Amino acid sequence: MRYLRFMSSNIEIKARCHDLIRARELAKTVATEWVGVDYQVDTYFQTRQGRLKLRESSVSGGQLVPYVRADEEGPKRSDYQVIPVADPTGLKALLGTILGVHQVVEKEREIALCDNVRIHLDRVKGLGTFIEFEAVFDATVDDEAEQHAKVARLIAALEIADGDRVAISYEGLLAESR
Repeated sequence: MRYLRFMSSNIEIKARCHDLIRARELAKTVATEWVGVDYQVDTYFQTRQGRLKLRESSVSGGQLVPYVRADEEGPKRSDYQVIPVADPTGLKALLGTILGVHQVVEKEREIALCDNVRIHLDRVKGLGTFIEFEAVFDATVDDEAEQHAKVARLIAALEIADGDRVAISYEGLLAESR
């Protein structure tokens, strides 16, 4: 996997969540900050390499997010860039015409922080409920190992079973379900 230097990085994991109430209780025991609820619509565009989504967020507004991440089990590195967008409706129409829309993902996301790790409790339309961690780091080898350790501790703290881990994105899961 080729990583681009100008992008930000995180170690992330996604897992199915069978009891969102229990997951919320556990998340609150480790959270250093409870951010709140964000309603998001992610429009994924067709690309030859990597992924490109336009996020329309009730908290952050419009954001174009190109990213590179392998689809593999367990915690994995993702390199991304967040580009604020003033006119998400216009950009969505433009990119849809030029690239084509691959998938649209609608979700309600509860967000908590455990230091630099974002904890997401997601209700995804058409898919169900999930837990996601994103440990943001500066892309150095030492820091990457530290972030893997933080994610492993959160996996244990939120009682995520190996069998509940999901290797692919919500976009991929929706595509598989159709």
